[in-house]
Amino acid sequence: MKIAFDVDVIKDLGITKMVHQVADWGYKYIEQSPHPQINPFYKHPKASREIITEYKNALRETGVEISSFIVVYRWSGPDEARRQAAVRNWKRMIEIAVETGVQVINTELSGTPNEPEICEEMFYRSMEELLPVVEREGIRIEIQSHPWDFCEENNETADLVKSFRSDNVKYLYSVPHTFFYDKGKGDVKSMLEYAGGDLSHVLIADTMNHTKNCRYIVNPPGVDATIHQHVGVGEGEVDFDTLFKTLREMDFANRTCKVGGESIIASSLFGYPEKMQRQAVETRELIERELLGR
Repeated sequence: MKIAFDVDVIKDLGITKMVHQVADWGYKYIEQSPHPQINPFYKHPKASREIITEYKNALRETGVEISSFIVVYRWSGPDEARRQAAVRNWKRMIEIAVETGVQVINTELSGTPNEPEICEEMFYRSMEELLPVVEREGIRIEIQSHPWDFCEENNETADLVKSFRSDNVKYLYSVPHTFFYDKGKGDVKSMLEYAGGDLSHVLIADTMNHTKNCRYIVNPPGVDATIHQHVGVGEGEVDFDTLFKTLREMDFANRTCKVGGESIIASSLFGYPEKMQRQAVETRELIERELLGR
């Protein structure tokens, strides 16, 4: 199992300092979330020769590796022109992954709940184009549902993943989305078990249960708002005791996929960079203690 750190919270440090910071916190792997100079949100990947050279040099200096890229493109529509652009973005990002020796790309569905049927159709259309490419290049795509998407729920998204029957398509469970995944129940055990053998990646952060009265106050009442957090473990309401116990029962730490190798678990802490000197280390140590017995 690779323990990675999602660098979104420190991306403003610049490439070299970002990599060195991750190493200083004791991580061996970086989860490279959208970065304006590499894989920006929704736009075509940038990743110039200079940036990739700087990145590779920093990795070599520290011994850190990239476990995975995160990309977010509008590949599920509902606009066909945007979908086609997203597929082009995907193909370029796959080239960059191959160039950098990264075998895992994780992503969101990136549709809209207002047109779920159209978005699902667009998603499958995109996958028809992309699946032969990822299979040829030996890339593992990991898919998560996300709040305010055409599919927000765990089991339904796991079914989408399983429908491809492909070793190149796996499921990602994002812990801070737990209460969206089952409409506020927070039953992490049943959801992880439902994903089963297709679970290859877990994101670790806490969140409040947005379905509870006044957990978040939005004015005026009734305004459409999709609110969630990626805060430190223990700062929200996710049942982490059960989550880690279930991952141990599933032997997640020793899981190896046919494509992309080891399973991945990543610290996914956003919003509070001032806490990272403490929380980044605490989260890594918690994962090691709970899943590796260290």
